[in-house]
Amino acid sequence: MTKSPVIRLDEKDNVVVARVAIAAGTPIVGENIVTLQDVPLGHKVATKLIKKDEPILKYNTVIGFASDDLPAGTWLHSHNIVFEDFQRDYAFSRDYRPVQTVPPEQRRTFNGYVREDGRVGTRNILGVFVVGNCGATVARKIAAHFTQERLQAWPNVDNVVPYVHELGCGMEMSGEPMDLLRRTLAGYINNPNTAGALVVALGCERNNIHGFFEQMGLVENPMLRKLVIQDTGGTRKTIDEGIAIVESMLPHANAVKRQPVSVEHLTVGLQCGGSDGFSGLSANPALGVAMDLLVEQGGTAILSETTEIFGVEHTLTARAVTPEVGQKLVDCINWWLEYNKGRDCQINGRVSPGNNAGGLANVLEKSLGGAKKGGNSPLMEVYRYAYPVTQKGLVFMDTPGYDPVSATGQVAGGANMIAFTTGRGSCFGSMPAPTVKLASNTPMYQRMEEDMDLNCGVVIDGDATLRQMGEAIFEKIIAVASGEQSKSEALGLGENEFVPWPIGVLA
Repeated sequence: MTKSPVIRLDEKDNVVVARVAIAAGTPIVGENIVTLQDVPLGHKVATKLIKKDEPILKYNTVIGFASDDLPAGTWLHSHNIVFEDFQRDYAFSRDYRPVQTVPPEQRRTFNGYVREDGRVGTRNILGVFVVGNCGATVARKIAAHFTQERLQAWPNVDNVVPYVHELGCGMEMSGEPMDLLRRTLAGYINNPNTAGALVVALGCERNNIHGFFEQMGLVENPMLRKLVIQDTGGTRKTIDEGIAIVESMLPHANAVKRQPVSVEHLTVGLQCGGSDGFSGLSANPALGVAMDLLVEQGGTAILSETTEIFGVEHTLTARAVTPEVGQKLVDCINWWLEYNKGRDCQINGRVSPGNNAGGLANVLEKSLGGAKKGGNSPLMEVYRYAYPVTQKGLVFMDTPGYDPVSATGQVAGGANMIAFTTGRGSCFGSMPAPTVKLASNTPMYQRMEEDMDLNCGVVIDGDATLRQMGEAIFEKIIAVASGEQSKSEALGLGENEFVPWPIGVLA
């Protein structure tokens, strides 16, 4: 049987999505229309006359309004879909339904690293951190000493990773920017995937290393050490001392071995980058199915990227556990609207050139697909950037849409895995939490197979259901959490994607 060249998402929609590139003049069987223009892969076609200013519906959700009278068969995109904000019914907690979790004794397991406090890691990594950029070269050289060859004697240690950034000096000494930076660094140090940490400082940074430790309640011990370059005697002496400190940590880190534990200990940060018109049809909703399965097993999913749920936040507030939790999300949206006022940023409706070329007309359409990563579980809590995530189930963390910054906040909050969907293709990775990358369409997967862990394009191709794909993603997450190397790990990605949110003023 010949597959239709289009996909209908909802019977009430007045658009369908092109499964393949469609030439002008092509009859669309089942929709009783003929395409009036060439329609690129992943783009939309009008299935009826849509009059000027009438809403355009995808997934029975408004993604914009017609710029003119648009006949059936018209290629619909940013040139004829007008972005307008409109009132939404937040319907706080109207659709909340508690999750029926699987009994603890029946839950799936993965092989993880159990810490002394009961937290569980998916990786066993030693980190070399800096409080400010001045220590970056020293930190990189300390970590670079520990090649895979040198680590062979320590089979339970996955890596020694430098976490460097551009902040820490020339910035506000108090207030949210400094609090955020310190919260992020402490979150990585305390992440269950971090076996031990060395923190390097030049010595004169505004983010003073001793003040950082005091504020965040960090206390030196054999697996958490400080090193100040100005006190140690300069670059070379500090590198040598740092290598010796990390060497002293290796036996302790290696003593921890993987063991079977419940998947309730998985906390998965959800990301999407380089989206296209298929992301919301395959990879994102399939990941949503996987996260519903994880939540049923007692685990945690962190939905983020506040600017990329803008316009569809009401779908989350309606299933918030309480109106107060729903209001926290609305407050985040309102903050971003004020923060972006007058700026050419995504929240003004415009998506990136790559997103646009992939079939997304505006931020409403992107948000509609992006929110599907969270599945259908109730929204249990909303967190500010990099705050510790303690609530089980589906939660939201307020972050920018910029993937490295967003994922950094999630890992700081305790994520021990990242699941990343992409339609255009992405070369993203994250440390210490491994990234599983999910391709939304088959052509991109075939071009970039070395970077993609799973091809969700089989849903578009008609070779798998969303349920089947979601189950495959869930199994892949368990496998990678148990030690299977992800594609991004194999390529060495993730070190440079540590990017604390540079929210403050530099002077």
